[in-house]
Amino acid sequence: MNHMHRSIRVSSTVRAGWRKELAARAGLLVEAPWFAVVVMAAILANAVLLGVETYSGLAERWQGTLSTLESCFLAVFTCESLLRLAAHADRPRDFFRNPWNVFDAAVVLFAFLPLTGDNTTLLRLLRLFRVLRTARFLPQLRVIVTALGKCLPGTVSFVMVGTLLLYVYAMVGWLCFAAADPQHYGSLGRAVVTLFILMSLDGLGDAVHAGLLISPWSLAYYGSYVLLSSFLLVNLLIGVVINSLEQARDSDLPEKRADAQEPPAQPQTDADPLDAFGVRDRILAARLALDDAERLLQMSRLDSR
Repeated sequence: MNHMHRSIRVSSTVRAGWRKELAARAGLLVEAPWFAVVVMAAILANAVLLGVETYSGLAERWQGTLSTLESCFLAVFTCESLLRLAAHADRPRDFFRNPWNVFDAAVVLFAFLPLTGDNTTLLRLLRLFRVLRTARFLPQLRVIVTALGKCLPGTVSFVMVGTLLLYVYAMVGWLCFAAADPQHYGSLGRAVVTLFILMSLDGLGDAVHAGLLISPWSLAYYGSYVLLSSFLLVNLLIGVVINSLEQARDSDLPEKRADAQEPPAQPQTDADPLDAFGVRDRILAARLALDDAERLLQMSRLDSR
């Protein structure tokens, strides 16, 4: 039994060492500058290939060549994902903690599914997602994409508030203007479309003039709606986006202020505070002067005897 436990421990140690060595070698390869250049070039070439396939004449003439190139690109992206996974061989959980790794692996994995291969439209959409992977290698673009993801909760809240506002004003518009202006407020759907267009202030003057012919209270209706929708809600959305952009910049591109600033001086706890003003030297000099004075006094006493 002891021999079996020892063999199990040795085998587990060997595995751990092999994983660390694999992760170290794959990590050096993945972090190399030329590796990012090669992957970026493959992504851009894949984008060009997708554009070429939109021309029916070229797609029919070079169908075999384009299919071969697509297989080559898929092989390159598969190898890239496998290398990134191997770089985390000693810590596989860290690979899935990075959202970019999960996105890359999902885009590559879906290309091998039978359902995706049978659906040409879905396959092209997945191939189009590969172009978005350029954000991984462009820091500023990565910040913007990260900010878009962070602003989703705030955007959902904005959409809910905006929907409620549109519904309330559409119902009021339908009650007040349906009979006189059925083209724009004849139903709840038409009223929502009209108010949604007015949110961008497009045609606001014509709507106000037409409303004044119906009722003078239409000015208060349109004024309050424009104030709430175009000014208040839109500015709130801009604030949400800017806040998310700052958070993404702080998390993705942290400023190394510690390197730029000098470290604060450490307090000298062992140093004598008297040395700061030379008090010790002065005391020592006073002691020497007193010793000399005492010697002179003793010599003078001896001479007097």
